Amino acid sequence: MSFRAFILPLVLWLAASVAGAREIRVLCWNLHHGVGEDGKLDLPRIAALIQAQRPDVVALQEIDNKCRRSGSVDQAAELAKLTGLTGVFGKAMDHDGGEYGQAILSKHPIGETKIHKLPGDGEPRIAFEARVSIDGKPLRMVSVHLDHQQDARRLKQAETLAVALSEGDVPLILAGDFNDVPGSAVMKAFGEGWTAMPKKEPVLTAPAARPEVEIDHVLLRGLEPAGLLEVLPEAVASDHRPIAGVVVWKPSGGVSP
Repeated sequence: MSFRAFILPLVLWLAASVAGAREIRVLCWNLHHGVGEDGKLDLPRIAALIQAQRPDVVALQEIDNKCRRSGSVDQAAELAKLTGLTGVFGKAMDHDGGEYGQAILSKHPIGETKIHKLPGDGEPRIAFEARVSIDGKPLRMVSVHLDHQQDARRLKQAETLAVALSEGDVPLILAGDFNDVPGSAVMKAFGEGWTAMPKKEPVLTAPAARPEVEIDHVLLRGLEPAGLLEVLPEAVASDHRPIAGVVVWKPSGGVSP
């Protein structure tokens, strides 16, 4: 075989791979059931920020579903309506006449959902997973909120979740409030096969008014960061600042359809 006969198919294959790469914009935010640092419950201002970021997928924590304290509103459905996205809710516990948990929003079709119950005798904790179809291919989008009171409990939850999400080769985004910092035992529980998206300065995410800790993160399996996560400068709408960034889905990753 001549060099030309060898190299031309290779060049064409590389060009097709680059052209087929898909960028996915991700946003993650702990919403404190819609109540901001000013004490106001204001879903429209939250929706406006989400909409401005033009995300493909959104992981939300601390979401109310028809709780009295938040006006008996289905917050996932209301935020979906306000942003023009599709929304699903995952229940962690019954609360105040309704339910409390997490939500996922997406501009792409959402299929089956799953609640991963996490161990511990404190406030019930879950990871909430939704299967999202992007360009006809499946993506596992998972929102998580780990324990904030005990290091040992939080570590067990992280270890349990890492195992639960380890099966299969469908690309996966795990985003949420891990209540722990980079380099901690909790974050190290997500070891081989996981990529933590790095942030650009400033990296601190909570409390929103004057951040002191970096506890909100995005982890990837079967995907690659397209750059650095940004901690968005929203200091009022919740008690955490939102984080946003872009990941790359390459067709050469060997992902099953």
